[in-house]
Amino acid sequence: MEPSTYHIPVLRDESVRQLITNPDGIYIDATFGGGGHSAWILECLGSDGHLFGVDRDLDARAHCTIEDERFTFVRSDFRYIGHFMEYFGIREVDGILADLGVSSHHLDEAERGFSFRFDAPIDMRMNQAGGDTAADLIRTSTPEELTHILKDYGEVRGARRIATLMKQAADAGTLHTIQDLLDAIAPANPPHDKKGLAKIFQALRIAVNDEMGALQDLLCVGEKLLKPGGHFAVITYHSLEDRPVKNFFRTGNTEGTRHTDHFGVPISSFEPLYTKPTLPTGEEIEANPRSRSAKLRTGVRCEK
Repeated sequence: MEPSTYHIPVLRDESVRQLITNPDGIYIDATFGGGGHSAWILECLGSDGHLFGVDRDLDARAHCTIEDERFTFVRSDFRYIGHFMEYFGIREVDGILADLGVSSHHLDEAERGFSFRFDAPIDMRMNQAGGDTAADLIRTSTPEELTHILKDYGEVRGARRIATLMKQAADAGTLHTIQDLLDAIAPANPPHDKKGLAKIFQALRIAVNDEMGALQDLLCVGEKLLKPGGHFAVITYHSLEDRPVKNFFRTGNTEGTRHTDHFGVPISSFEPLYTKPTLPTGEEIEANPRSRSAKLRTGVRCEK
């Protein structure tokens, strides 16, 4: 399967342009997915360049069609790339790219349980080899915990009632499939409210995969791995992701707290390549509607 049929890479040309500073350097595609970004990075690298493609999804490895001696696939959560780079004897890299969006493959494969468009087990795991499913999360969480998940990760209206309905269905043993979930929460979020459902599914997916914790770890690992002048390009799709990335590239921490030295000079391990994020063009949005909410931010590693 070609990368373009598995997942259309968002902001492909611009993200790779902002990423590569040295065509013969070492780079990491932290979210390999369908390989679209990786394939283009390799097109832009020189003969001595090398790319590590990282993904925890078994499907990503199964569909990887790249055969290039300059490429190494690493099946892992990107939060652990520091360990793998140490294993490969890599102390510094020239650039890291992360596309934080859910791939088209995840949304279009019914059995993965990421979309409310299909009936399937309530899974939502990026890594199907282990960990709790979304159904497990609902079953083991309290209504209060579920309420916080829905509020914090999806800004879901009526979060408390929806959480209660989920728990009631789970406790009654009637929550097994996506349709079961839709039926359970219908009194609070009817099926025709697609935006509401999207927020609910987003919140559950983020919690199941610990996406915010993984992002925090990725940013910290990137700070240690990138050589001075190296570029860290991150594509985000909602404010929960974009805010910590923006803060990190501006202040060196996800909280956005500015630290200064004794002379009042700001101390930060990064500086943004551009003041504002790069957005997809109208042509790209028309060709790939899922790119509509994408924002590309790139941080430049300051002198260590």
